[in-house]
Amino acid sequence: MIWEEYRDKCVTADEAVKVIKSGDWVEFGFAASMPLLLDEALARRKDELHDVKMRGGILLQPLAILECDPEGEHFVWNSWHMFAYERQLAEKGIAYYIPIRYAECSRYVRENLSTDVTAIQVSPMDEHGYFSFGVTVQHYAAAVEKARAVIVEVNEDMPRVYGGFEHMVHISQVDYIVEGGHSGLPELNLPSPSEVDKQIAAHILPEITDGACFQLGIGGMPNALGQMIAQSDLKDLGIHTELLVDGFVNMVEAGKVTGLRKQLDKGRIAYTFAMGTRKLYDFMRNNPSLAAYPTNYTNHPGTALKNDNFISINSALEIDLSGQICCETVGTKIYSGSGGLLDFVEAAYFSRGGKSFICLPSTYKDKQGQVKSRIKAVITSGSVITATRPSLMFVVTEYGKVNLKGLSSWQRAEALISIAHPDFREELIAEAAKLRIWRRKNSN
Repeated sequence: MIWEEYRDKCVTADEAVKVIKSGDWVEFGFAASMPLLLDEALARRKDELHDVKMRGGILLQPLAILECDPEGEHFVWNSWHMFAYERQLAEKGIAYYIPIRYAECSRYVRENLSTDVTAIQVSPMDEHGYFSFGVTVQHYAAAVEKARAVIVEVNEDMPRVYGGFEHMVHISQVDYIVEGGHSGLPELNLPSPSEVDKQIAAHILPEITDGACFQLGIGGMPNALGQMIAQSDLKDLGIHTELLVDGFVNMVEAGKVTGLRKQLDKGRIAYTFAMGTRKLYDFMRNNPSLAAYPTNYTNHPGTALKNDNFISINSALEIDLSGQICCETVGTKIYSGSGGLLDFVEAAYFSRGGKSFICLPSTYKDKQGQVKSRIKAVITSGSVITATRPSLMFVVTEYGKVNLKGLSSWQRAEALISIAHPDFREELIAEAAKLRIWRRKNSN
C-alpha cells in the first residue's frame, strides 16, 4: 500500500515544480542538502515565473535559479546563514540575509513566515513510509507542516539518521516525489589549521575537563581543537551541538566521546545539521549514537544548559573593549550570520560549570594589505552586534585568554588589551582613556 502511494506520487522534477507560482515563498534546502534537480527544473521555468522568494542557506555551490537570473526579477534568495557564494549575490542585490535567533527557526516558520512550497532533499523511504531528512534537520518539519505543497527529492546517497524528533517526514505529508538517484553530497574540505588556530586552541584545551559537553562552530580553530582533544587524555566527553563536523568524528574515533555524563541524550550525540567530508557523512549513516533534532531543541539555551559543564566554542570578526562582538558583518557588508552563537553563548553562560569561548585572531589585513586589530576600542561603524557585552565569558586570541564574566568596564578594557596584538596595545590604551574606561593605575 505504501509503495503504491510512493509510485503514485513519483513525478519528474519538471512536473513537480509546476506547483510553484509567481510570488510564492519556497523553503528550499540548506547546506549539504540542496535539491539540485528541482533547482535545474525551476530555472527552466524562469520566464514564466516572477518574484518567487526562495528561502535557504549556506550555499556550498551555485544554484541554477540564481545563475540564470542575474537581475533577481524571477527569483530572490533569502538566506538563514550566508556563505561565500551568497555574499557575492548579496553584493549584487539578489540575496538577502534573515536575521535570526537560530533556536527560533521552527517557530518563525510556524508563527511568523509564509511558506507556500517546501522543496527539500531526503533519504530513500523506508518500509514504514518515512523519509529521513538526513544531514539537515533544522526547521524542515515546521516547513512541511506549513506548506500547501511538499516536494521531496530523493538522494540515494543521503544518510538515514536516527533522532531525536522531527527528523523525518512521512509519505502522507508529501505531495510529489522526485527520484534523484545517487546525487552525492557536497563536501566541505577545510584547510589545515593555521599556527594561530593552533595557538588559540592550545589556550582553550586546559579549560576542558573530563565529562564536558561540547558545541563547536566551523573553521580552522575548532578543527585544531578537535585534533588536540583526540590526542589528549580527556575522557567521557559529550556532544550537544548545532553543527556536526569532522572534528567530532575524530574525537569519537579516538575514544574521547561517550556522552555518559550528559544530563540530556545520555550516550548520544545531539545535532541539527551536518557539513563536512565523506568521512562525516559515512559516520552518520544509520548510526544509533546520533540524535537529530530541530533547532528549537538543540539551540534553545534552556535545553542546552541542562547539560553540566557545557562548552561553547565560536568565532568572531571583531570585539570592542566593552565586550560586544560581531560575527556577521564587516561594517555594513554582510559576511555570514548570527547562526547559533548567541544561543550557545547563553547556554554555556548559565550551564553549571559551563564555559563559552569567543575566538578570534588578534589581527587581519584589509583590502590595502594593512594589518588591523580585531580588538577595537569601539565596534566598526555599521557592524552588527551579534552578542551583547553581558553575555560573554572567555575571549581568546593567540596571545591568551581572558574571562570577562562579571568584570567592570575598566577591567574588561585591561583584559582585552592584554590579549591584543602587542603592536596595537598602546593605541588601544589611548582610546580606552578617551572612553574613560582606562584607570591611571593601569599604566603604573
